[in-house]
Amino acid sequence: MTGKAGDVFIGLGNDAIARGAFEAGVHFAAAYPGTPSSEILGNLATVAKDSDLYVEWSVNEKVAFEAATAAAWAGLRAMASMKLNGLFVLLDSLINIAYTGHGSGGLVLVVADDPFAHSSTTEGDARPLGYYSDIVVLEPSTHQEAKDIMSYAFDLSEKFGIIVMVRETTRLAHSRAPFKLGKPIRQNRTAKFDYNLPLHNLPRPHLRHGTLHAKLEKIRKDEFEKSPWNRYDGPSKPSLLIITSGVAWKYAREAVDILQLQDVGILRIATLAPLPKSMILKRLKTTTGVLFFEEVDPYLEEQVRSLASELSSKTIPRFFGKLSGHIPSYGEIDINLAIKAITSLRNLKYSPVQEEYLSIVKDAPDIVPRRILTFCPGCPHRPAYYSIYRAIKRNKGKGIVTGDIGCYSLGVFYHGVMRNQHSMGAGVGIASGLGKLDQFGLDDPVISVIGDSTFYHACLPALVNIIYNQSKAIVCVLDNNATAMTGFQPHPGTGFTATGDVTSKVPIERVLQGIGYQSISVVDPFNIKESIDTVFKALRSADSEAIIFRRECALITNRQRRQQQEPIPLFTVDIDKCFGEQCKICSVEFNCPACVWDNESNKARIDITLCNGCGVCVDVCPHNAIHAL
Repeated sequence: MTGKAGDVFIGLGNDAIARGAFEAGVHFAAAYPGTPSSEILGNLATVAKDSDLYVEWSVNEKVAFEAATAAAWAGLRAMASMKLNGLFVLLDSLINIAYTGHGSGGLVLVVADDPFAHSSTTEGDARPLGYYSDIVVLEPSTHQEAKDIMSYAFDLSEKFGIIVMVRETTRLAHSRAPFKLGKPIRQNRTAKFDYNLPLHNLPRPHLRHGTLHAKLEKIRKDEFEKSPWNRYDGPSKPSLLIITSGVAWKYAREAVDILQLQDVGILRIATLAPLPKSMILKRLKTTTGVLFFEEVDPYLEEQVRSLASELSSKTIPRFFGKLSGHIPSYGEIDINLAIKAITSLRNLKYSPVQEEYLSIVKDAPDIVPRRILTFCPGCPHRPAYYSIYRAIKRNKGKGIVTGDIGCYSLGVFYHGVMRNQHSMGAGVGIASGLGKLDQFGLDDPVISVIGDSTFYHACLPALVNIIYNQSKAIVCVLDNNATAMTGFQPHPGTGFTATGDVTSKVPIERVLQGIGYQSISVVDPFNIKESIDTVFKALRSADSEAIIFRRECALITNRQRRQQQEPIPLFTVDIDKCFGEQCKICSVEFNCPACVWDNESNKARIDITLCNGCGVCVDVCPHNAIHAL
């Protein structure tokens, strides 16, 4: 972020986007952390204090976008960044603000899609959402473009008074490549609100909608039909035209190079909404076959097929892609998929790997050790779930646990304790519904498990709903003092801002008290007996209770230990006291990765290379066989 103009920097796509926003003179940046987008604001936070720049981690994506909108209304350049799931959170505000406009400033929305859902509960596509929201959508294909397109996005937003979305995907966001730095241009502006600006849609929103469509048509004609961001490579009359966008363009280009095809053309479209209609139609007339290669949904495929209806029947090419089954309709795409699709259309034979290699790797699943999705060693969420698991067992197996996405979502793999996993805060809303089904015969107690950052992000309305409608539901907040899953960003409960400044904490228990919870317990999940007893008591209670499991993330604790040169506690198993096969509570039931099984002694063993020194296994063992070294 601090390099000089002309320097070549090797970094993530997110580094490039952050640098591009910085070079464009962004004044205000807000975000909620979500992989694969988190590094964008994290980068800007490192230079905020030394620049004319304000950054914040907002409580959720909707607030981040609305806060950025306020800065744009006051004439500043503002940006909100998030993963695709965050776009779902703010759609209502996005569509409304698209209608009203956002004043004289620039408003850019960066959205990171996650094909294959590497770190998400769903894979989705921001492009059609941007299209249906009537905003501009751009998508870079390289790290250099990711940096450069940010200045263009801000210029375009200010020139036409329209929201501009920049879409990226995981493989651009989290891959590293060189890009050349430009000179940061600081926009020396004073925030000033225009009181004459009608920032509302009433009384006739449909008129605003019409004005917005006219604006988009002007952008299409004046900007995108001749935009240098769109690129065609290939012969003037290709036998096959590949239409693509984003990183898929690089896969398609490499596939064509590998197959050494001189008669295949590639049209890369970066201006995805509104699409350059005339330019696309011109290219369609030059070929008899079109292959669409894109992630995730068939957005280009559907849009271009619709445009082709304007051609005469004799000039409409054949279309291939997700809709025809030549490209998978889900998951990530790669070079091999591009090669497979092209060779099937051209009746070519090509194998990306040798048969000898395939015969060797077919036995890999039997050789490679099995790795399961589980909590880190020393994670406070494991004893919290263990306590819930044991309390439910004590309650004769009765207890429904709902949840959502976060580190704690691994509870679905921990003895199947957590029964659902949806969007942030959904577990509380579902629990509030389950807690009202007693009149229909459901008498099982209900527990909702949520994280501390999620608590502030999306849980408050549902928590209010539980109290207001007198639902019988237990709320368990797993407070590890960080937004750990996305990189330990601060949240309102940590007492720090995005730039590391000390701020007022918003205590979870005081928020719960304000909502109306009468019974609030704060327990240390490492205290196993107290935790189990607290959960069991709540399961047997007739009231809605709240339990806060409070213990700092083990990775933060050990990071501080290393900084202070403190040793991590080590533990061992006394094999003379270990009951071996008759027990296995530490290795199977508690299920800590550091509690391993020694096949030679047929007893438990602590793997000190994995152990994070929490010591919970000492209390879990019923035979006093585990002790500190």
